[in-house]
Amino acid sequence: MLSQLSVKNLAVVERLDLSFEPGMSAVTGETGAGKSILLQALGLALGVRADSNLVRHGKDKADISAAFAVEHNQTVQEFLSENALEDEGECILRRVITSDGRSKAFINGNSVPLSTVRNVGDLLLDIHGQNEHQLLLRPDQQMKLLDGFAQLEVDKQALNEIVREYKSLSEKVDNLLNNQELIEQQQVLYLHQLEELNEAALDQDELNTIEASFKTSANAQVITEKTSNVLNQLESDTGANAQLLTLGSQLSDALEMDDKLQVGFELLSSAQVQTQEAVYELTQYLSQLSTDEQSAQEMEERISELYALGRKHNCAIEELIEVREQLDLKLEEIGGGANSISEMTDQLDLLVKRYQDKAQKLSKDRQLKAIELSQLVTEAMQVLGMPGSEFKIGLNEKLDGVHLNGHEAVEFLVKTNMGQDFKALKKVASGGELSRISLAISVVSSDSEYTPTLIFDEVDVGISGAVAEVVGRKLQELAKHYQIICITHLAQVASFGHQHLRVSKAQQDGGAQTTVEQLEDAQRIDEVARILGGATITDKARVAAAEMIASSQA
Repeated sequence: MLSQLSVKNLAVVERLDLSFEPGMSAVTGETGAGKSILLQALGLALGVRADSNLVRHGKDKADISAAFAVEHNQTVQEFLSENALEDEGECILRRVITSDGRSKAFINGNSVPLSTVRNVGDLLLDIHGQNEHQLLLRPDQQMKLLDGFAQLEVDKQALNEIVREYKSLSEKVDNLLNNQELIEQQQVLYLHQLEELNEAALDQDELNTIEASFKTSANAQVITEKTSNVLNQLESDTGANAQLLTLGSQLSDALEMDDKLQVGFELLSSAQVQTQEAVYELTQYLSQLSTDEQSAQEMEERISELYALGRKHNCAIEELIEVREQLDLKLEEIGGGANSISEMTDQLDLLVKRYQDKAQKLSKDRQLKAIELSQLVTEAMQVLGMPGSEFKIGLNEKLDGVHLNGHEAVEFLVKTNMGQDFKALKKVASGGELSRISLAISVVSSDSEYTPTLIFDEVDVGISGAVAEVVGRKLQELAKHYQIICITHLAQVASFGHQHLRVSKAQQDGGAQTTVEQLEDAQRIDEVARILGGATITDKARVAAAEMIASSQA
């Protein structure tokens, strides 16, 4: 649910911090006070397109944050976790808009693309009314609502798995059939390349060491000269080894006279041992080092061959064996030929049969539940002040083939008066009618609704009296399952709210300023009385308001 909304420097709002409660929140205020600013702020937080004109005059940027409690919303938590955005049961959407038209979006402090904000926003909040953010107008959401009401989501998911498998396999078959000549050419190329690599008699140990071995072989003469020179100097009568022996003997004599020389003597003795070991190692190295010119030439030719293969396959010589293995796999993949195509075609036929069985069952279930849901929504619409109106769910059959979600597309149709033709829900002209239709659908399908917070914008347009009371009661009923925020002009609707927010606008030195405050009991009575009786609030209006609120909350 929406727990908090913070707005700074947005249009006529300088600073706004609101806390929202569970249940139903009623939002009232004079015409033009700025009630729509709440929807505008939420829309921006949810990722709608921003405009630099929205930034308050004279300010550098507008900053909007909407905090949602999601500890009990598994779907949102999974989304946040998958995108590494989780934050201990809270989802904070933030939008910053600068005066030069740029905008940034954040989820739990992490900068994200607007598409990510919109995706999570669809799981958090839905606005019904005179605005662009209406999930009910989207065909995919209409299908989702019907399938949720009919409890068909599991069946639909199983069907879609078959469809995805079919399309993947069908694409493979088409590629094989349409690119047979190209495949044959590739096969010839792969065979030639593989033959070259096999003839090279590749060995991984050789590939890993040949460069170092060649460097040693190519410089063997220089290495031998320098190493022999060092060895001769170490082993000569006046060399380091002989000098260390002499010095050690002298220091040994002195040690007998002063044992403080013990450390120095031990170091010198160690140096002597190290020098002797160096002589041994260098002697062994020279004995193993080959200066065979023929061997060096052969190694040079070998490494040239390997480098040429590496350039051909655009890889290091150490990777040539891996390249050979990849060529083997490619040849295996395209080597099936006609047999492979025949087998895959048989698999496609089996998938089509499985699809048809599941799709037909899905269609039958949808048809039955579409009739039931249509009747229930029609009844709710008429109760909500729309006599003569009807609601119908159209199931438009798709062309032959295999389709995601089954044989049909779902379309919500309505007629608002007797004698009219059914029209698509998105073509209903009246915003107020659309709001009440949305309310009717939401009430009927409350067990399958997919967002925890629903906002209704002026559901009371064109109604009054007893119908308004019914609308309020329906909203209150819906608030048992979801958080409801209702912007209203009717006292009968506002009185049903568990929370009451009043929007007001005043002229200040810096221009118009909109504020929103949560009303306490006495303030609420005065606000409902104002809506009932006008600017001058009488005692009779207060009594009527108090009775209306008490009756609504009973």
